[in-house]
Amino acid sequence: MTLRFVGIDPNTGGDGSPTVWVEEETADLVIQGEEADDLLRAQVGGTQWVAGHDTGIPPHETVIRIPARMVPILREACDDAERRAGLRDDAEER
Repeated sequence: MTLRFVGIDPNTGGDGSPTVWVEEETADLVIQGEEADDLLRAQVGGTQWVAGHDTGIPPHETVIRIPARMVPILREACDDAERRAGLRDDAEER
């Protein structure tokens, strides 16, 4: 697996480092962020966001929080992932 580093929280200190990568072979986004607190996990896990879809957070998933100041980094990662997956090319941006 090869990860392409996209960016890190510009306000990161020595005790945390929300980070975004794109996995080059699959074009999946890989995100490191602050683990959600109990209140946020309860809200996410206890709400039926899509009709007919189970509520709860499966054991193999988690909820993370990414700072809003990282939106440009996530946008860049999404653009890269779309290109790598063949979902768009640079000509569409013009």
